[in-house]
Amino acid sequence: MSETVTGAGTGTDWRGWQDSWDRQQEWYMPDREERFRVMLDMVEACVGPAPRVLDLACGTGSITDRLLRRFPDAVSTGVDLDPALLAIAEGTFAGDERVTFVAADLKDPHWVQSLPYDSYDAVLTATALHWLHAEPLAALYGQVAGLVRDGGVFMNADHMIDPATPRINAAERAHRHAGMDRAKAGGALDWAQWWALAAADPALAGPTAKRYEIYGEHADGDMPAAGWHAETLRAAGFAEARPVWASPSDTLLLALK
Repeated sequence: MSETVTGAGTGTDWRGWQDSWDRQQEWYMPDREERFRVMLDMVEACVGPAPRVLDLACGTGSITDRLLRRFPDAVSTGVDLDPALLAIAEGTFAGDERVTFVAADLKDPHWVQSLPYDSYDAVLTATALHWLHAEPLAALYGQVAGLVRDGGVFMNADHMIDPATPRINAAERAHRHAGMDRAKAGGALDWAQWWALAAADPALAGPTAKRYEIYGEHADGDMPAAGWHAETLRAAGFAEARPVWASPSDTLLLALK
């Protein structure tokens, strides 16, 4: 099932919630802004400065926020299932005619029918699709290939774990978590703490309760290596696919139609 998100509570500091979400995510990924910068660099390089973008599994609209600040002539469709994050997104971009949000389950084979456009210059997603297991993710990539125009791009910045390097993986994880512990001691909010605050806010209490009905505490899927993503995207119909940025733990993979 899917529906267009319309309206959000009034009198709420939606920009404050947007910024708070960004800070919480940055606790996990201190280089988050760098991956967004490279993502938008490659949007401009491949499809120009006025793209029609699908912000896939958009959450609060973090990609859309950066997209429109950098490219004022862009338009964006955000799609997600989380009612609390969509409430923040809708509140943040209320009145902006360049932006549309759609509530849809990406595992529903008919979700694409809810989109306002049949094709996009770029489909962008970050730190979201790891909650899908490999089989439904491959099916989703097939649908994405049908939405990206010839010459357009798909980019996914996410956890892509190489099972061939377990010692490197363990060292990186230990180092990253030590940094997270230091930041938390300095007052950074983790996932659970952030959601506890959302549940206590009158404007987000209802949507937060609904999101827990949908997801539980957290949805965990697969995190295959970057090579799997590139191979699967080429099999889905993309002509080229490779990483264009990587941190020690994450990869930004670009596929060109």
